Amino acid sequence: MILHTLRRHPVKSLLGEEVARARIDGRGLDGDRRYALLDLTDGRIASAKEPRTWRRLLTLRAESKDAGVRITGPDGAELDDAALSALLGRPVRLIDERPPGSTLRRSVPEQVLAAGIDAEVDYTVQEFGSAAEPGSFFDFAPLHLVTTATLAGAPAARYRPNLVIEHDGEPWSENDWTGRELAVGAELRLRIIARTPRCAVPTLAHGPLPADPEALRRPARHNRVRPLPELPPLPCLGVYAQVLTPGTVEPGDRVRLY
Repeated sequence: MILHTLRRHPVKSLLGEEVARARIDGRGLDGDRRYALLDLTDGRIASAKEPRTWRRLLTLRAESKDAGVRITGPDGAELDDAALSALLGRPVRLIDERPPGSTLRRSVPEQVLAAGIDAEVDYTVQEFGSAAEPGSFFDFAPLHLVTTATLAGAPAARYRPNLVIEHDGEPWSENDWTGRELAVGAELRLRIIARTPRCAVPTLAHGPLPADPEALRRPARHNRVRPLPELPPLPCLGVYAQVLTPGTVEPGDRVRLY
């Protein structure tokens, strides 16, 4: 196996960027999910997992710039807090530190599929990053991986992974990696800790990519498995990982499973 693509999302739920080389440590891929938008009306973190309210986040692009981040709209214009608030229809502020106890809302994916993104559906209130460092904006763990076999030609951008691994095996083979170690390049060593349950986000329009309900229906049909032993079977695609040994990697690096 080899590393096919590296992807970074500097601001949670915004469009991201491919990178040619990256340092990865306990905080994840350098610059990934370092920022988020805080909803000033209720104190929650803005997330496209609640598409009725926040699907417009996926019309915005975030790029790492010097020591900060640059956010642009569909027309390429750079946006500040006021412009973001006007575009999103809710007052927001860009933050780089997660307030203690902050949460986001995750709409029930199957209900979004059935009723549409404008419908009022049930949701769960989700805390952040139980397998990541405190204060981060990761949903669960600092790294998300998927193979080209599992993507089966679907755009990786829909699933927002950090590492896309070129693999000629069967789709869903990542299911069997949980608990094993992965070496990438000469330095990086990872432990695979869970399968990745999918929310409604992959089905939404992502910039130029149109909405695609099949992005969730496919794993729902073919890969409904337990993300963790204590959870019920859910549509999963890809796996979460923690960093055992930091390292710098680039596409073309060899990937080895232990």
